[in-house]
Amino acid sequence: MHVLINIDVPDLPAAEALYIRAFGLSTGRRFGEDGVELLGAQAPIYLLHNAAGSPAATAAQRDYTRHWTPVHLDVVVESLEPALDRAVQAGLVQESPIRETNWGRIVRLADSFGHGWCLLQFVNRGYDEIAI
Repeated sequence: MHVLINIDVPDLPAAEALYIRAFGLSTGRRFGEDGVELLGAQAPIYLLHNAAGSPAATAAQRDYTRHWTPVHLDVVVESLEPALDRAVQAGLVQESPIRETNWGRIVRLADSFGHGWCLLQFVNRGYDEIAI
């Protein structure tokens, strides 16, 4: 299986600049005025221009205010504080304090398009610390 990550955004150039600065990604292919591929993660990330209020799944319309979704993206980093500083300086908003767990450390962020993100720093054996 090959996974692609698609993120709807209302402002393609702003989103491209934000994610490149926040996560160290680079621009891949462009798809006219409506899409751009970002590289540097384990799967390519496709930013798709879709205006606020445009039709989404079922009867819903796109809304780029902060929202909750059961699907979100975690970015695994070597060192949490420098990655958090970079993301915040790029324009993401820190929504939680850094939380320590037995598998690592985590902090929640939001971008200016309403999407939630987490930065994770694994320690010891990472998720193997809690695997059954």
